[in-house]
This record gives sequence, structure tokens and C-alpha cells, in this order.
Amino acid sequence: MKFQSSQGGRPKILIILHQEHSSPGRVGQELVKRGFALDIRKPRFGDTLPDTMDGHAGAVIFGGPMSANDPDAFVHKEIDWISVPLAEQKPFLGICLGAQMMVKNLGGTVSGHRDDLVEIGYYPLKATKAGQALMNWPGKVYQWHREGFSLPRGAELLATSPTYTNQAIRVGPTAYGIQFHPELTHQMMVRWTTKGAPRMELPGAQQRRDHFAGRLVYDPAVKRWLDGFLDHWIGSAAMPKVHSALKAAE
Repeated sequence: MKFQSSQGGRPKILIILHQEHSSPGRVGQELVKRGFALDIRKPRFGDTLPDTMDGHAGAVIFGGPMSANDPDAFVHKEIDWISVPLAEQKPFLGICLGAQMMVKNLGGTVSGHRDDLVEIGYYPLKATKAGQALMNWPGKVYQWHREGFSLPRGAELLATSPTYTNQAIRVGPTAYGIQFHPELTHQMMVRWTTKGAPRMELPGAQQRRDHFAGRLVYDPAVKRWLDGFLDHWIGSAAMPKVHSALKAAE
């Protein structure tokens, strides 16, 4: 599926990417299927971000090879901008780097593992009681990171794992951050494991063959989770999810 910044009167989802040839992958595909248009922007390459979410139904910040701790201007710009959807309580999703940026916005920290372990491949995931109350979660998810995030004040932990404790969080009724990558397609896995091959030599990383073997076993559950999450988070263009302030205290 080819992505572009579509118009045509459909409600728009702001998509923030970090590399020249990055793709919103399966998340983008599923949002389009739900009737949304994708407004793709890359602040790293000079794209602006809106002052308000009035023109968008939601926003997703994806991952990238950079760190939320980097001094680059675009990194700070994105971290600061997250205040817009948070203040307006518009649906926001941060994936990997995007989640870490949200945590930084909220005063939390982003850092590597104390033993320098990484998660690159498929790793266990366990929902908390709060996470179980929202939806069913997969037992293993695809990861590609060597930093994790703290649990900032006001955030609710939804899922955890042995190596990097905080895997999924909710902030208020509409903002979520996840450390793993449900957007991954087979083509993206080929590209990541080819261009990022040296990272598979880092401590704790899985070998390339295990990535593809794991996808055959674990991806169906990840896809089901993504469908359920999007139902809960955004709904569809025809039937958008209505959030209330009460849900923030669940």
C-alpha cells in the first residue's frame, strides 16, 4: 500500500516519521482501512507541526534510530509538540521513540539497560491488571531498541517485560505509548534486519533467522492486538471512538 498525505474530506491522522524512507507500515494500512487519511510529516527534514489538533482526528509518532536524549532541534521540537495532543486530549500514540518522547515531555527519563542489554527481535510481554481490563495482549511482541523509558507521574502502566519493565503506558483518556512495534510488516523486517544487521551483535539481541521464525508464530496475535487497540483508541472515520474524562481514572 502506497501512503501519501491524503485529503478528500476524510478525517486526518497526523503521522510523524523520522527517516527519509520510513513507512507507517501496518498501523498506517489499518488506519486507511478505517477511513482515515494520513497526513505524513517529517520534522527532521523541515516539515512543520500544527499548533492545534483541530484539523486532525489523532496523531502517531513512530520510531527511529535516534534517541529521545539527542540534542537535535527536531527531537526537542517533537517532544515539546506532544503537549498539544495531551492538552487537547486528542488521540495520541507514541511507538518506541515516540513513546520515549512522550515520557520526556512528561518529565520522565529515557535510558539504556543497566547491563547494556537490548531488545531486538521477539520478547515476552505481560499485561498489568489495568492493561488486561482494556484488551487482550499478545504473549510476545517485536522489539528494536536499546533504550527504555521510566513511568512518569500520571502515567498508568499497561504492559511490562522482564528486560525493559515499562512496555505500554496510558496518559489520560487518549494518549498511549508502547515500546514495541505492531506496525512492522514483512517488508519492514527485511529492511530493518538488513540495514541494522550490526545491531544484532549487541547483548541480548536475537539473530536474523529468529526474527523471521518468530514472526510466523507471534505476528497473528500482534495483529489481533492492533485491531483491538485501534478500536479502543480511535475507532473509525465513520464511528470514531468517543473518550470521556472519566476513563482517565479507570
